[in-house]
Amino acid sequence: MKRAAVYLRVSTLDQTTANQERELRQVASRSGLEIVKVYKDHGISGAKGRNGRPQFDALLKDAAKRQFDVVMAWSVDRLGRSLQDLCSFLAEIHSLGIDLFLHQQGIDTRTPAGKALFGMMGVFSEFERAMIQERVRAGLARAKDAGKRLGRPPLPKATEDAIRAALKGGLSVRKTAAKFNVNPSTVQNISRPFAADGVAAIDGWATNESGGPLLSPRMRSAEAGSPLVANH
Repeated sequence: MKRAAVYLRVSTLDQTTANQERELRQVASRSGLEIVKVYKDHGISGAKGRNGRPQFDALLKDAAKRQFDVVMAWSVDRLGRSLQDLCSFLAEIHSLGIDLFLHQQGIDTRTPAGKALFGMMGVFSEFERAMIQERVRAGLARAKDAGKRLGRPPLPKATEDAIRAALKGGLSVRKTAAKFNVNPSTVQNISRPFAADGVAAIDGWATNESGGPLLSPRMRSAEAGSPLVANH
């Protein structure tokens, strides 16, 4: 006898999963399936992903442990309202060798017609991804044509000048970023163009006006044979 897991979900707290569970238990009894576990998400929208549905997440984790052979649900919309999420779920359980039964749609992937569903859903998922990518590209192009700046807004010049002054004063990149509440990569980008102050970058090393490398106090101590470094 094959082991079955039942997934039940209702969108509001005043709804009940009792009717769904009763019907699915009757189907399981007629189909020779043994229900080993029931997963219930109460008052949770199907628009939420796996992270927003604790019992759905538990179902997938137990599926990875091969704790059942069939997943049963009242309807396809109980599993999710996003085609992409649904396709991802189908692909995951299919890769684990687990079948799916949807009562309202009459879909049972243990049958040849049901198995064809996996291939069809994969095609629809790919189509949806392509449509999303196309909409994103079209939106970016439209914004660019309208003269809108893409990406992060530029820092005010006063903030940039203050960051440069802090770096020249010896403050590290991370401490400077924390001080001005900006990303460390932003500070790193500002710290690079020091050519105006007689500093250039050659092969990844900062050099001074005479062409020699700029050394930190510890490196300068090492060259001079300082006891500080010798005892380190």
